[in-house]
Amino acid sequence: MGIKIIAQKYNPLLKRKEVVFEVNHEKVKGTPSRLEIRAKLAKLLKMKLEQVYVRKMETKTGTMIALGEANGYDTAEQAMLIEPKYVIERNTPKEKAKEAEKPKKAEKIEEPKKPEKQVEKAEESKVAEKATQPKEKEE
Repeated sequence: MGIKIIAQKYNPLLKRKEVVFEVNHEKVKGTPSRLEIRAKLAKLLKMKLEQVYVRKMETKTGTMIALGEANGYDTAEQAMLIEPKYVIERNTPKEKAKEAEKPKKAEKIEEPKKPEKQVEKAEESKVAEKATQPKEKEE
């Protein structure tokens, strides 16, 4: 699997390198995972793994060549601020993603208790209403 950088541009406003790359994966016989490509791009760009994120990758139909886009940030904190959450999730290993999703012990949610006094008062008021209503005259 060989990665070739087609275009590279530095964006000073976002403090990142925007890279367009091509992956020839004839030897692998399938599109390589984002994690593999991310690691190789980090080496090529001479950056840490946490600073590189693969945004898009698509294999051309009928070929063993994939085109993609990636961003390499100056710092990992900058990457967390700018990259969308879904891109970060796609670029993290599944084991780490599962650990992050596990909620801590769920707290018990108590159902509100129905006050019995109000129910009794409602029934008493219905009885009182019937008693105070004028009776219909019998003919």
